[in-house]
Formats: sequence, C-alpha cells, structure tokens
Amino acid sequence: MKKNRIIAMLLGTALLVCGCQQTSKATDEEKKIESEKNTTKTEENAYQGKLDLITPAAYNNTDGLKLKKGDYISIIGKANGTQYWDEVKKGVAQAAEDINTNLGYTGKDKVKVAFNAPDTADNVDDQVNLLDEELDRYPVAVGISIVDLQACQVQFDLATDSEIPIVTFDSGSDYQGVAADVSTDNVAAGKEAAQRLAEEMGDSGEAVLFIQDSKSQAALQREKAVTEELKANHPNISVVNVYHMDELSNMQKTVSNEINAGTYRPKDSELPEGQLTGEDVVTADSITEDQVVDYILAKHPNITGCFAANGDSVKLAVDGLERNKMEKKVKVIGFDANDDEIQDLKDGKVNGLIVQNPFGMGYATVVAAARASLNMGNEAVVNTGYTWVTKKNLKTDEVQKILYSK
Repeated sequence: MKKNRIIAMLLGTALLVCGCQQTSKATDEEKKIESEKNTTKTEENAYQGKLDLITPAAYNNTDGLKLKKGDYISIIGKANGTQYWDEVKKGVAQAAEDINTNLGYTGKDKVKVAFNAPDTADNVDDQVNLLDEELDRYPVAVGISIVDLQACQVQFDLATDSEIPIVTFDSGSDYQGVAADVSTDNVAAGKEAAQRLAEEMGDSGEAVLFIQDSKSQAALQREKAVTEELKANHPNISVVNVYHMDELSNMQKTVSNEINAGTYRPKDSELPEGQLTGEDVVTADSITEDQVVDYILAKHPNITGCFAANGDSVKLAVDGLERNKMEKKVKVIGFDANDDEIQDLKDGKVNGLIVQNPFGMGYATVVAAARASLNMGNEAVVNTGYTWVTKKNLKTDEVQKILYSK
C-alpha cells in the first residue's frame, strides 16, 4: 500500500509539472499573439489619424474596390524629393498595399499604383510630357496634381476619348470631365490663415504675401482667400505686396532697373550713387531671389505681418526677415510642416502653420481613381483636411499624428 501511495504521489507531481509547463507555454503564446496585435495596432495608428481627417469617410479605406488583377493606376505629382511629396507618395503606397491585401493579390497579380513627378519642381512642360507617357500605358485611371491650371486640357480630352478617368488632387483644374478633386479646402484654410495673421498683428498694419506660384489652383485659391478675408473683415490691415515665386524673372528686371536708375540701392552695396552707366550697369540675371526679397522688404519697411502659402515660400520669407533684421517685429503665418518650418515654429520665427494632409491626399486619390475606374461614382470634392498648428499645441496627440513621418 505504501509503495502504491508513493507511485501515486510521483504521478501527481509529474502531472502538476506538466500542467505548469503547458500553462507557461500557453501564456507565452498568448503574450506573443498580444504583442503582434499591439505591433499591428501601432503601425495602423501611425497613419490612421491622417485618414480620419478625410471626408467623406468612404475615401479613408479601400473596402469594396474590386479591381482586376494587374490593373494599373497612375498618380502624377508636382515634384519629387520634398517632404510634402514624400508624404503623398507614402499615402499612395499605403492605399495600393491595402487594395492588394483586401483582394488577396500577390506577385504579378497585384494592382500596380505608380507615383511619378517632374524632376524639376512645378515644371509644366515636364508634367505634360509625363502625362502623355502615362496615358500611353493605358492605366485604368490617372490622378494628377496640376502645376498649371490651364495646362493638360488636350491630354484630358485624349483620356476621355480612351475612357481613362482623371482625378485631380492637391491642385485641381477647371476641366469639366474630372471624376473627382481630392484636396485641402484651400478657401477655408486661406480664410483661417488670414484670421490668424490678423490676430497676431493686432488687427492692424501692413502685410506682404509670398505665394509659391501664379498659375496653380491651390496657390490662387489661398491668395484670394487671404486677401478677401483681410479686405472684408480686417480693413485696418493692408496687403502692400504679393510676390509670386514663379515671377522671379519679372522682379529681377524691376530690381535691376531701379538699381541702374539710381532709385534703389541694396544694403551694403558698393555701387556708386545715381544712375549707373558702362561697366557698373547691373543685369537682370545677376539679381538673386534673396535680393528680390530684400528689395520687397526695403520698399515696405513698416510691415508687421507676412503670409507664406507653402513650405518653400515660408523659408524664403523667414530667411529674408532674418537677413534684414525684421524677424522680431513681423508675424509669420504659413502652410505645411516640413522640418525647417517646424523648427522655425519652435524657435518663434513662425507664429502658426496651416498643416495639410498630404498622406491622406495620396491615399484618397488612389481610392477615388479606383472608384472612377470601377464606375462606382465619386464625390465631386474629397476634403483631406488641415490642422492649425502653433508652438503651444505642437506636442499634443492631435497634432503629432498629422505631422510628416520620417
């Protein structure tokens, strides 16, 4: 009997040890699954906040987009190699990945979505040529951010004839056959920028505007919204100058003509006073863009406000104000959120930024293009949202989730 009790005890101990090992193993497995879930959730959260800004909500996901195996969607931007356009490309790539995951396509069966852009930023001819090349590949749809509002009309007609739907994004077109426009509400954003600028300026004083170009829809809408809001509701603020960065050559002529006439001298200039002749004459092409900005600021020394409509124009304005020792008295409101702008915000050189949603823009453009190719119908306008960002709210979760990812 004693021997049987000993055997029973040993068996019980063995079973207990085994049970503990199984429990431990199960716990480790559960932890692994939970860890994978958390990792997936973290990856989703890294961009989900940007998709949540998109309205209507049908454009923040790829559900129901039953594209055929091997379908090709072409997305054409304005530029390559900037943080803004890198964010657009990330959104495009994520939408493509989500489409293929939903459809279970792998390898050669995958739906292909390609992003292309001119090598030189905002080059109209290069973009038109690129659109021609992409149409020759017969994509099921094209998404394009148009450099020049009046360009691409012939190509759009050809696309219509070939039954290739066109979706515009970021900066649209007046072309009647566009399936959808995916963009920031530039009118609302420009109006808010003007209101914020007026607040910073104490609702009075002189302001200058730096606009990225004079021909894209986005730039024109922002400029018009700012000037109209200031004129209508802030009459004590006057816009004394508007500089379009694509009109540099005109301004170079203006500055060189005044220098040669003796009516303007750059700071620290060693040129003789009065009208210049002979070898002293300054040519237009020798005038740099920085010198153009210096000229504008010299002509308007009493400004206390500045609006800049994109990342490049913000840098131009901030550098110019610093160079002319005007940064402490001039309030700056800008668009976008590249690294330089965020640093300037932290340093107090910029007072606030209208931050767009380029990732969401890229994502929603692919969705709209896919819907158009499938004859699912589209909203005429898809709003990708924007966020007002200051030094004060920069570290909040709401703002952090919409900033450009590294």
